[in-house]
Amino acid sequence: MRYSWLAFLACAACADTSTPTSSANLASCGADSLQTMVGQSADVLATMRFRTQMRVIGPDTAVTMDYSPERINIRVDGRGLITAVDCG
Repeated sequence: MRYSWLAFLACAACADTSTPTSSANLASCGADSLQTMVGQSADVLATMRFRTQMRVIGPDTAVTMDYSPERINIRVDGRGLITAVDCG
């Protein structure tokens, strides 16, 4: 019982946290129409309004493991550039 948390950590480390990037997935939240943002500075987000939930995920951002097909994920690298836009 003393080391049962190690088993939990081992399982958590192996979990697949990626989201599918099929065209159907990108369409579920509207990310398919936002692909032109990839490569732009994340500063453009301050001037935009989104019709659905949106979150910005940086390189050191902690995110919840819940999957929401209506939510837009905007992934940003350490330089502040948008690297991906997907749903989840």
